[in-house]
Amino acid sequence: MPRKLIPIVLLLAVGIAAAVWFARNESGAQHFTGFVEGEERVLRSEVAGRVLEVHFGEGDAVPAGATIAELDDRDIQARANSKRQEMAALDAQIFAQQERIELVQGTWQRDVLARAADVRQAESTYEVAERTFEREQGLVKTGASTLQLLDDQRGRRDQARSALERAREMLARAQAEERQIEVARRELETMRAQRELARAQLAELEVTLSKYQVHSPATATVVQTQFIWPGELAQPGTALLSVLDPLDKYVQIYVPVSQVGEVQVGRRVQIELDSRPGQRFPGEISFVADQANFTPEKIETRSDRMGQVYRAKVRILEGAESLQPGTEGNVYLDAE
Repeated sequence: MPRKLIPIVLLLAVGIAAAVWFARNESGAQHFTGFVEGEERVLRSEVAGRVLEVHFGEGDAVPAGATIAELDDRDIQARANSKRQEMAALDAQIFAQQERIELVQGTWQRDVLARAADVRQAESTYEVAERTFEREQGLVKTGASTLQLLDDQRGRRDQARSALERAREMLARAQAEERQIEVARRELETMRAQRELARAQLAELEVTLSKYQVHSPATATVVQTQFIWPGELAQPGTALLSVLDPLDKYVQIYVPVSQVGEVQVGRRVQIELDSRPGQRFPGEISFVADQANFTPEKIETRSDRMGQVYRAKVRILEGAESLQPGTEGNVYLDAE
């Protein structure tokens, strides 16, 4: 071998040795391959109706609690307005019935007191007339009075009795009005029950009415897919949009049985994606399945058992908003 080639060969040998050493160290680093994914939420209609507006399209940022779509609510709105009118009419009837009861009750109480006073006076008048008549009878028997005077006293007594009977009848009629007041009170309670039923029905309609405006989750999201457009008919359960929380992303990995003991919930990891070589993002294992995946139909040998893997999720702690779902990369276990 020419002497000029010896240094070149030595340099190549050293380079190959260094490359092998570097490759061995890299391959020796414990890691798992996975893809960036996100918890996609599908927003669906809860009612049937024609779509009037879809306010966000694919790729749009959606604020928390925003109205993303509106459905035609004219029918339910008309029913709600009709129920409000029914409640207003019942309110007027209840108010009028209350005033009637109060007026009749006040008049009735005064009337009963007056009729009772008339009865007492008529009873007193009748008692005087009765005693006078009896005394006149005694005088006629002794000859101290005449039959004419006796007949006059009899007439006065009979008039007093008739007046007493009329007074008692008027008192009974006045007292009977109390039953009418009780009937009016029961009617009032029926009206109030009808109003309460109408109020409950209106509340139910208003809850249904609110569902004709579909709102985004209580956190900012981004539209991934639009499933429906204005003019189309939505049914309960129809998908409208799918959205993704830009901060709620994770890398899903599969861990062999032999290494599952090292992958525990809460363990910190480093994530390096193919799209960002050399840049690592902090992560944390948030889920490990309690059953193995890809289990062979029959497990007879140790190699079959070792072929099983456990699904795990690694939550991305920083920089998740800049990472695109579907990106492949490695998850490195931090030294504990």
